[in-house]
Formats: sequence, C-alpha cells, structure tokens
Amino acid sequence: MLLFELFGLELDFQPLFDELQRWWASLLRHLPNILLAIIVVVIGAIVTRFTKKYFNRLSYRLVSDSTVASLISSFLTVLLVLAFLFLTLSVLDLTGVVKSVLAGAGVVGLAIGLAFQDPILNLFSGIMLSVRNIFREGDLIEVAGYFGKVHEVTLRHTTLVTLQGQDVMIPNKTVVQEPIKNYSKLRMRRVDLSCGVSYGDDLEKVRDLTIRAIKEKVPHDDTKDVQLFFNEFGDSSINYTLRFWLDMGKSGQADYLHAQSEAIMAIKRVYDDNDIMIPFPIRTLDFGIKGGEKLSENMAAFNKNGADRREHPSEHGQ
Repeated sequence: MLLFELFGLELDFQPLFDELQRWWASLLRHLPNILLAIIVVVIGAIVTRFTKKYFNRLSYRLVSDSTVASLISSFLTVLLVLAFLFLTLSVLDLTGVVKSVLAGAGVVGLAIGLAFQDPILNLFSGIMLSVRNIFREGDLIEVAGYFGKVHEVTLRHTTLVTLQGQDVMIPNKTVVQEPIKNYSKLRMRRVDLSCGVSYGDDLEKVRDLTIRAIKEKVPHDDTKDVQLFFNEFGDSSINYTLRFWLDMGKSGQADYLHAQSEAIMAIKRVYDDNDIMIPFPIRTLDFGIKGGEKLSENMAAFNKNGADRREHPSEHGQ
C-alpha cells in the first residue's frame, strides 16, 4: 500500500476478488458434471479404440475394395466420436453450444454439398459400385458408349482400357446412371451369324449341313443347342440367323471373334463342298405387258422375226 500511496495511486482489488469467488463457486457447483464429462471422454476414447477394429472388419466384409473399406470404417469412427462429443457437451449443460454446433454443421455441410456436388456424387457412386460389386477389374464391359476391360475402380472414376488400347476414365456417377453390359460376369456369350442361301437350294439340307459344320469344326459349348432360324425372304436369297454359345469361361472379345471367324470359314467350306450358293445381289427383269416373260425368250422371238423379214421381204413390205 505504501508503494501505491507514494505514486498517488489508489487501487481497489475487491471486484477482482469477487469475480474469482464467483468463478470458484461456479466451478464447485459444476464439479460433478465436469468429473462426469471427463469419465465420458475416457470411456469414449476406450470404446472408440476397440470399436474401430470392429468397424475395420465389418467394412472389409461388406466391401472388397480396401480404399472404400477404409473410408467406411473412418466414417463410422467419426460418427462415434461426434456422438461422444455431443454427449460430453450435454453433460456439461452446454446444450446451447450443441445446438449452435449442429446448426453450423448443417450450414457448412449444405455449402460444401453445393460447391462440390459432382465430386460428392462421384464419391458416393464409387462406394455404391464397390458395395454392389457390379463388375471387377478385368471384366469386359460396355458403358456410356465405351467398350473395354475394367482397369481400375477408384472413388472418383472408373478406368477402362478399350480393345484399341485407349485408356478411358469415366466418372462414377455416369457409370451408375448408364446401362452396363458385363460380358464377363455370367461367363457365357452367344455368337449370332446372319447369312443367306439361294432360292434354288434345299432349306432342310442347308440347315442340317450348317449346324453339323458348327458342331464339328467350331469350338463351342456343346451343352447348348446350335440353332438356325430362317427369318426372311430377301431380294436375292432366303436369309437365316445362326446361333451358338461359346465354351464356359471364353467370353473375351478375342474368343468371340475367333469363334465367329471359324464359323464363317466352316460354313463357306461346307457350302462349297455341297454346291450350296450364297448368292450375290440379283435383279430379275420382266418383259411383256403382264410381266413374267424372260429376256432370253423375248430376244429369241426378236431374232426370229428379224430372220423372217430378211427371208420374205416382199411379204413384210405389203
């Protein structure tokens, strides 16, 4: 006090002491809640530590992709941590803070969702593709107009390698929204060939020889029938569709093209050996008032008339 009096200062510390007393009283009043909150935090840390291992095992059971499984496990762990955090705030009687945090999180989440709409859609689409296991790496698929083998599936895009050796990255949201043809999943594939024979050929003979050629010369799945259906009276031929299945497991594009090529060569060979014609486009010209008269007959009649005129010019001149 003497020091302050020498400088002519008079300081009153009573308001500070009163404020410290109020803080101490408040601390004593909330001490049970604080101790309970500390217990909740400790329990939450222990539970989160052991639950994370369970989340990891559960995620790898649901999803084969390690990246997606790790993401799901981390997401579930964060949810558990947030639950213990809100419980701790509630124990401390900080419900107003909890409401503010939730409201702020909602606003921030909405803003982030609008700003990163496409990346978020691709992310969730990637998770959906991994969970549903629509296709795997190495499968031959057709999606969004691209045809090739699946090279990689990430959380953002799916990479295809086309049969021409091009690397194509397709956003996962497009893959989920577009129809997908998977040529490898069922491990079976059918070859369809269209051909035609002339109107003068025996159709039963054509059918029997064609089916026999496929069965004897072309590798195929002999557990399924080789089918041939005549389906059209064409301009120059009677057309048919031939169908046969590849062996189980041979659903690749190279297997398909090889079987198709072998079938075409076998059919051509058996038709040549049995005098069956695959006709070129033919146009038939009809002459006469009613039609149906052949050109050769009209030419013969014309030549005959010309010869008669030369032999009997006087008669024709009258």
